Amino acid sequence: MSRLARGFTLAELVIGLATAGILAGVAVPALLSARYAGDSAAVQASLLSSLIQSSHKAALHGSRATLCPSYDGIRCNTGFDWSKGWIAFLDTNANREREPDERLVLRQAELENARLISSSGRTRIVFQGNGGNAGSNVTFTLCDRRGADKAQTLVVSNTGNLRRGVPDEERIALACVF
Repeated sequence: MSRLARGFTLAELVIGLATAGILAGVAVPALLSARYAGDSAAVQASLLSSLIQSSHKAALHGSRATLCPSYDGIRCNTGFDWSKGWIAFLDTNANREREPDERLVLRQAELENARLISSSGRTRIVFQGNGGNAGSNVTFTLCDRRGADKAQTLVVSNTGNLRRGVPDEERIALACVF
């Protein structure tokens, strides 16, 4: 009575491992790219939601609402990098800085795998008591870990609408540093 041997030969094992390695080499970068694209889409959705919510709260309370980058989730940051997160608050004294007695409307946490910067001259977005945006358009440049060729420009109009713009090389260079 003969027994059949079970298992793999060394050649079969090497071929199987080589095939798995090739598949992993192709699949992992594609999965990472999809993840980073998803992170970028989430940032866009959060920004749009923050704009809508800030405008709504300003109109609802008949008071200014200020949206600004934040490094701690409590106060505004003085720079134009929104990657550490942002806040919106009812700016009752209209000084564009959050005071302890001013109500926090929203808080966005630090971004993962993405950087978001605004026009250097627009570090605050102020919504009037009627819900309209005060000032000129603000341009955001969004870059994720896929690199500069996937960077996007988002323009916020005075009405608070968000649209895509044409990326500027200088802004892309600032946004795409991780």
